[in-house]
Amino acid sequence: MSQGFRSFVIFAEMRTGSNLLEATLNAVKGITCFGEAFNPYMMGWPDKDEMLGITRAEREADPLPLLARLADKPGHMAGFRYFHDHDPRVLDPIIRDRRCAKIILTRNPLDSYVSTRLAWETNQWKLNESETPIPARIAYDGAEFRRMLAAAEDFRLDLVNRLQAAGQAAFWVGYDDLRDAEVMTGLLHWLGRPDLERVEPARDQVPQNPQELARKVANFDAMQADLRDLDPFGLHRLPHFESRRGPAVPSFLAADAGRGLLSMPVKGGPERAIRDWLAALGPVEGGFTQSTLRQWKRAHPGHRSFAVLRHPLLRAWDAFDHLLARGNPEQRDLLRGMHRVALPPEDALADLTGTARVAVFADFLGFLRRNLNGQTSLPTHPLWASQTEVLSGFARFASPDMLVREDRLAEELDHLARMAGIGDARLDGLAPAAVPDILRDPRLAEAAQAAYLRDYVTFGFELMP
Repeated sequence: MSQGFRSFVIFAEMRTGSNLLEATLNAVKGITCFGEAFNPYMMGWPDKDEMLGITRAEREADPLPLLARLADKPGHMAGFRYFHDHDPRVLDPIIRDRRCAKIILTRNPLDSYVSTRLAWETNQWKLNESETPIPARIAYDGAEFRRMLAAAEDFRLDLVNRLQAAGQAAFWVGYDDLRDAEVMTGLLHWLGRPDLERVEPARDQVPQNPQELARKVANFDAMQADLRDLDPFGLHRLPHFESRRGPAVPSFLAADAGRGLLSMPVKGGPERAIRDWLAALGPVEGGFTQSTLRQWKRAHPGHRSFAVLRHPLLRAWDAFDHLLARGNPEQRDLLRGMHRVALPPEDALADLTGTARVAVFADFLGFLRRNLNGQTSLPTHPLWASQTEVLSGFARFASPDMLVREDRLAEELDHLARMAGIGDARLDGLAPAAVPDILRDPRLAEAAQAAYLRDYVTFGFELMP
């Protein structure tokens, strides 16, 4: 076989034509498609509880022996259909197996939805030319359609990403390609069967509902109105080019007070105040690895974790102050020379005050916008990375139980401490950072929003602090 494939998988969804594709492949000598082999509710096909000598109970206990058995017949290529809600334990082994050919079958998702609902209504899932279709119409449910669309889209995006990371390509087939002999021939050649001069699509199945959608959907006008709210082209999607961040577990701080408190600090926030507060409650531990933090979590049932959000304008001001007072001189020189930030010479930095400082800060906000959009060569510093991306990094290990707003610091930490079984929360020293009057400039507020639009939208920050 030219590709070296020994098995195949058809990634599809309900009512995308996967039955027809399976029938076409099964008509070719030396190829067998074993239906939905890893569907939790059946074994390949309805009312089947055994496949290749393996029972459903055995597959439920461990699906990998069945996966191996599907491909252990020399000189024969076997495969199966896999949908987003099939056994997730086999997905990684499938992706890792470079000798397993990946076929991705797609269809207009609205057509799939309507066809699925009709099949449920009539209990008619396949139709041959000797059978009569059962007439029916469905009522479109917008929320149901969106759930189906999101599940299928999320799975397909994840699948494509996994294949890209594995350096593998899939053979894409559209619903309308399934009755095209040239496309089916090309698919079989790609699978390693160039000996087949022409592959005819299976003819033992016919379209079940060939009418236009208006004849199949009872509330067609309502469906049209609802679909106008969908945004298939991502017109309102926020562009995201910021580099991904890791979980930053070594920066986490854990206090043994009560049932345990875990602080997940966002750089550029009130880190010192939170550290001092935790220390006032009792011993504080840091420098975790993921392994040692899991051990701490297991040893503290009922613990609570939190992160503190700061207004983006105040956080950018803190990052700017750090750049001037404690930053890298080479970094400042790069900002002067390459990134249009009018920083004074090194020996004059201490004299940068008042309106002159605000003007340079405005330049710095412009740099932040470009930096977070991936338009500069400088890596994004943790002090000015978006809080959205920082929390996404945390979530790669664990998400905080509570996001605390700095402007409600004492009130929200009091609630958190009580949940962790801490009677005396010692909140007297906690107060939100003061907003310098020089930041109450609408132009600075708009520049900060332009730089941190994801944070403003995600967390609902107002334009002015």
